[in-house]
Amino acid sequence: MLASTSKIRRNILDNAGIKFTAIDPELDETKAKNSMAEFSAQEIAMQLAKLKSSKISNQYSKALVIGADQVLGFKNQIFNKPASRAEAENQLLKLRNATHILYSALSCAIAGVEVWSHCSEARLTMRNFTPEFLSSYLDSGSKGYLSSVGGYKLEETGIQLFDKIEGDYFAILGLPILPLLDFLRRQEFILS
Repeated sequence: MLASTSKIRRNILDNAGIKFTAIDPELDETKAKNSMAEFSAQEIAMQLAKLKSSKISNQYSKALVIGADQVLGFKNQIFNKPASRAEAENQLLKLRNATHILYSALSCAIAGVEVWSHCSEARLTMRNFTPEFLSSYLDSGSKGYLSSVGGYKLEETGIQLFDKIEGDYFAILGLPILPLLDFLRRQEFILS
């Protein structure tokens, strides 16, 4: 089972040929993050993934449940999905001409107990884009920037914001599939 409603995470698993059922973990992430104020961005990503997998795993004790979360860390700040165009613009201006880190965490649980976890890290450097480009990007119509931490979707026009990307593409999308596949093979959930 996948403890997520993310279309991108579902597509990654589908495309990898993994049979699964997706279920909404119904986790109040804002409340959970507020309780972790002293945690690093990486620790928050790991804890949120674990909360999601454990919660669903307690309900479906015989299933392997995959929880996933992604947190953007930048200069001791944690970025969330922007709630508005103005918030997206503010985030992108902060990230402009600088490098930030995306932490993409996975937690697998059975019967409410975490049996495996992993966190991938990707470093992304935004270029020094012009105000005109930023307005054009935000006016583009897709509004994908509202559904992604940092205000961009790399797999869409958000790629034009960047100069340099270091890290696993799938981790940047929010599901580091290669480490997950390795775990599933070793545990004989899928063929090796």
